[in-house]
Amino acid sequence: MLVFWKQKLVFLSVPKTGTTAIEEALAPSADMVISNPPELKHAPVYRYNRFFRPMFEKACNTDDLELLAVMREPVSWLASWYRYRRRDFMRGHRNSTHDVSFEEFVVEYMKGDKKAPFANVGSQAKFLEPRPNGVKVDHMFRYEDQPRLLDFLEHRLQRKIQLERRNSSPEIPLDLPEATMQKLRKKCAAEFELYESLS
Repeated sequence: MLVFWKQKLVFLSVPKTGTTAIEEALAPSADMVISNPPELKHAPVYRYNRFFRPMFEKACNTDDLELLAVMREPVSWLASWYRYRRRDFMRGHRNSTHDVSFEEFVVEYMKGDKKAPFANVGSQAKFLEPRPNGVKVDHMFRYEDQPRLLDFLEHRLQRKIQLERRNSSPEIPLDLPEATMQKLRKKCAAEFELYESLS
């Protein structure tokens, strides 16, 4: 998570959406850089609302910070998690996907609270869910539309931004059978609806 105080902007780091590269590029301009622990680095809207917002409001007497986040196409997001957990350093770990196919990973992911550890990767829709008190992401961009995101950031931060690829997993061709894809779209409708609502 990055906080740009003068620009009144908070960048929430949704996992597997290229946030490592963005944070490396923008950290020198940020007033606060939350890089650890992961629970705070990747603080979702509800955690920001519960811990960070009250701190800013009480200690700094401000409530006008805007939230920015990036969302990845849901199947691509799952594929990124699958590839990440297939890296060599994950071998033998309970979260490893070395012994399962991508389809098996997705089927397990759809089991909700009963999913295996290797498929427990959270939810972008839940991460970005608005809070009852009105706190929400004000600026949301598709991961696949980097030029639009960078244009916004360059304008808001008044600087040029050059991204380098970071924390990327090995490319593996991943496909889902149509029946599994349809089941995923139905079971995880909130993910697809939110992504498709982004212009």
